[in-house]
Amino acid sequence: MRQFIVLLTLCCVVKVLVAQQQGQSDSNSQPPQSPSQSDREKSRERSAEAGESSSRDTRIDLTPPKDDDKEHSNSANLPGDAASDVGEMHAWNPYRAVKDDEVGDYYFKQKNYKAALARYQDALDYKQNDAVANFKMAQCYEKLSQPDQAIVHYHEYLKILPEGPFSKQAKKALEKLEAAGKQSSSKAAPK
Repeated sequence: MRQFIVLLTLCCVVKVLVAQQQGQSDSNSQPPQSPSQSDREKSRERSAEAGESSSRDTRIDLTPPKDDDKEHSNSANLPGDAASDVGEMHAWNPYRAVKDDEVGDYYFKQKNYKAALARYQDALDYKQNDAVANFKMAQCYEKLSQPDQAIVHYHEYLKILPEGPFSKQAKKALEKLEAAGKQSSSKAAPK
């Protein structure tokens, strides 16, 4: 058994020595390159394979065609940015809208209705036609004694989700607000 262990150890030592000698002979044949040099060479090779050039000739020309102003003469007559039919743009981000709804709910529970309203408005910036944000904005306007705005947003909610989870609440609130509006207008009118 001892002979077997000694023989096994000797074989391992021989393998290590052979590997070291091969490593020295490989390093003598090629000078070591720094990683940055090899990366640059690989990048050059890839560029050459792809047919890419580093010259300025490959830049994209963004100048308008020769007769572009003649073909689109009506757009030059419009004032300011009205020449474009593109209005203010907002990024569409439903995840951000949900987060704004959650933060608005927190403020609403704290009875900070102005802050809640601002967060629900932010939710509408990131996701237009957000039914939940419209409903919650209507609730905020109702708490802030702005029934006209509340009515608008309740109607918007019902327009988006006529049979949604808050539709019964929205319909009740509309009935109450519109009835209160009629009573206040009849009191203000002279008899």
